[in-house]
Amino acid sequence: MQAHQLWQAVLGDMQVRLSKGAFDNWLRHTSIVGFEDDVATVAAANTFSASTLQARYVGQIEQAISDIVGRPIQVRFVVQHTALEADDTPPGGNGARSVPGRHATLAPRKERERARPSGTERSPARPGGDHRPRAAQPASSEQQLPLSSTPTHGLNPRYVYENYVVGASNRFAHAASLSVAEHPGGKFNPFFVHGGVGLGKTHLLHAIGHRALDLWPDLSVTYVSSEKFTNDLIKAIRAQQMEEFRARYRTIDLLMIDDIQFIAGKESTQEEFFHTFNALYQGGKQVVISSDKPPKAIAALAERLRSRFEGGLIADVGLPDYEMRTAILRGKGEELGTRLPDDVVEYVAQRDQSNIREVEGALNRILFLAQTTERPLTLDLAMEALTDTAVGARRSQTRPHDVVESVASHFGVAVKDLRGRGRTKEIVGPRQVAMYLMREETGASLVEIGQALGDRDHTTVMHGIAKIERDLGTDTTLRANVMAIREALFTKGGRR
Repeated sequence: MQAHQLWQAVLGDMQVRLSKGAFDNWLRHTSIVGFEDDVATVAAANTFSASTLQARYVGQIEQAISDIVGRPIQVRFVVQHTALEADDTPPGGNGARSVPGRHATLAPRKERERARPSGTERSPARPGGDHRPRAAQPASSEQQLPLSSTPTHGLNPRYVYENYVVGASNRFAHAASLSVAEHPGGKFNPFFVHGGVGLGKTHLLHAIGHRALDLWPDLSVTYVSSEKFTNDLIKAIRAQQMEEFRARYRTIDLLMIDDIQFIAGKESTQEEFFHTFNALYQGGKQVVISSDKPPKAIAALAERLRSRFEGGLIADVGLPDYEMRTAILRGKGEELGTRLPDDVVEYVAQRDQSNIREVEGALNRILFLAQTTERPLTLDLAMEALTDTAVGARRSQTRPHDVVESVASHFGVAVKDLRGRGRTKEIVGPRQVAMYLMREETGASLVEIGQALGDRDHTTVMHGIAKIERDLGTDTTLRANVMAIREALFTKGGRR
């Protein structure tokens, strides 16, 4: 494998791991400029990009490149022009840099034994009693690594059970998938998992494949999307290679098809998948299928396929609840090596997000704003990132009167009552919140805050602010109210 081919493979893997914005900003325009002694040198467009890649993404990149090469690989980042200047000028003196050649050829990928889950014993044979010996691996010094030598199972190394967050909405699907992974071809066959977009179905399918390979390294495992299955079928028909196509798909021990709803209405694809399904099922092989809806709700799906899908185990993945969203955010922070403040996590988790991707996307926007503006992760910054208003403009636009109106609207009380002399709990609490937010969001003095709330003494204002600050540390309802009012303020300020 040549170095540029290796890097294209790494970029393909990272494009799956990262959000589109992160990949486009930091990795899309990188290139590999050297490979020696198991150290890959990667050129970035500028110093800022190189330092960001080193600080935030080097671990994931090294994992991706190590998986492809088959041994631990280190990555270092340089600036593009520095890499060019450091290279020896080739004969002729024109200063042009060629693609690395001396260290661009890598040894063949070694088949590494995966670590077993603790407390499990490795089966000496495949499920179903296949005792075929493993193929001998070529010596690493005897041949180059062709691209086809990378794993053909299609599994993403990132999607494993260890980083799959389990909550009330996916607990049954998670438990069922584990049983399928550890007993492929058993009583839960086929296994059909369904749920909305971005809820973790694909992650679950990949995790099944990884766990099955942990237990049976010789197992033939394949993950494909329904689109790839269809495209493979079309290519086989055009090339008159249907026998090869059938031999490929009907000899798999564990076949996982993602987004099966897309074959609905495609008669030739459904016909071929029906026979593939039957061959695998009758041979005691495991079939795992995902869809955005249960079998009975997939329009234009052949009835005989629907019947077979419903004859197995069906599990749904629901919307993540608040606790699950919180766990996802904390896990994402740990993965990126970033400590997320509690109020930032709560703010993102409490927003109305319909799937896991939206939760992770919101966090990525916050981290990107913090990175590009070189500001610490704070609640104010998080609100700026997620309310699409101009950075730095809000505080200068927010007036004490705006705060009073927003607080009154949020708590359903009258502005005149906040400024009046009433001492009931329903009025005092919101009034103190208004004091706190005026101090935080307008920069007003204690005297100015007191004047905005009916000419109150500055010591009363101090007491109110101190009480809110103290209660924010323990009262989650109060924190939610303050965050909601802040977001309303910022959104209002952004429309001016």
